[in-house]
Amino acid sequence: MLYLEEKGGRRRRYAHALNCMLRRSWQAVSGIVLVACLAWAAAPLLAQATEAPPAAAPTVEAQPSLTVDRDPVASPDDATSLPANATKSAGPHVAASTQPTTTTAENGQFVFNENVDEVVLNVTVIDKHQRLVTTLTQPNFTVSEDDIPQKISAFRHEDIPVSLGILIDNSGSMRDKRAAVNRAALDMVLASNPEDESFIVNFADDAYLDQDFTSSIPKLQQGLSHIDSRGGTALYDAVIAAADHLAQDAKRPKQVLLIITDGEDNSSGSTLVQTVRRIQDLQGPIIYSIGLLFGDDGGEAHRARRALQQLSNETGGLAYFPDSLEQVDKIAAQVAKDIRNQYTLGYHPTKPESEGGYRAIRVEVQAKDMGKLSARTRAGYYPGTQKKSTSSGLVSAPQNAR
Repeated sequence: MLYLEEKGGRRRRYAHALNCMLRRSWQAVSGIVLVACLAWAAAPLLAQATEAPPAAAPTVEAQPSLTVDRDPVASPDDATSLPANATKSAGPHVAASTQPTTTTAENGQFVFNENVDEVVLNVTVIDKHQRLVTTLTQPNFTVSEDDIPQKISAFRHEDIPVSLGILIDNSGSMRDKRAAVNRAALDMVLASNPEDESFIVNFADDAYLDQDFTSSIPKLQQGLSHIDSRGGTALYDAVIAAADHLAQDAKRPKQVLLIITDGEDNSSGSTLVQTVRRIQDLQGPIIYSIGLLFGDDGGEAHRARRALQQLSNETGGLAYFPDSLEQVDKIAAQVAKDIRNQYTLGYHPTKPESEGGYRAIRVEVQAKDMGKLSARTRAGYYPGTQKKSTSSGLVSAPQNAR
């Protein structure tokens, strides 16, 4: 019995030990399997971790260039249509800087300065007998700006079509003079280049655009027929309005104003100084003046004469003061001839536009065996100041609406 019990107890101890060994082995195997599974699952992550590049430094957003067009509408100068002198890159398109280009202003009085570095002059040359000289060539001319010689870059001598504004005093004192003045104005148009375009402004207290740009003689005649001679003389306001109208709507490269009046400005909101400065800012039209001041030697006539002379002298035109109405028609023909026989000179100023300020111009002429010659052109200009009004200030209204 004791043997059996001892033998049975030993068996139980063996079984218990074997059971413990199997349990420990299973736990070990389970642990190995678990580790293997975890390792298998983590393998892709470990691979990515080992292959990932180092973290990049934080990027700073580039500020847009102030010279780049940021409008929502695509610019016509995109990468598919770059100008020849533009720089093409992967980033935003920015055109390379270009030299200013000249608007074809064959009248030196009217130079568009936003993108222009060429000054263009109309020059009339006369001899000592006041006769027009029309046979000169470029070497006969020298140009100075602020007493500094300039190189002439363009030269022409031909009958260039003009845009002409005819401004006629319609105040009460002009009533008996309008018939002769109207005939002279039409004769001037007939003696001018057939390709000219003209407009009619009748002014008193206000300036009326009675005929806009046209080459039609009947239409111009109709515009001149709007005679309502009454009120004062707002000459300066009319000149500024007409110059602005030329700046906005003229189609010819050369602009001219013809003023016919019989008295001093007495109704304008602008002064003579402001009017001259406006013309200089516009680098605007040549002004020819006809002052019907005969029979009046008083202070008003002297002031009117001085104003007309200054307007014409500053712009390269002429001021005429006939002794009678009968001379007006002849003067108008002389104006037409003067316009059609001018030289056109162009030059690029040596002084940069950024320096600003008024620039005085002098043109001199020399020719062998021709004696003393005189050149007439505008007195000067302000660079880069050309400004256009949103409205010319001219009143467009039929006669019966006044």
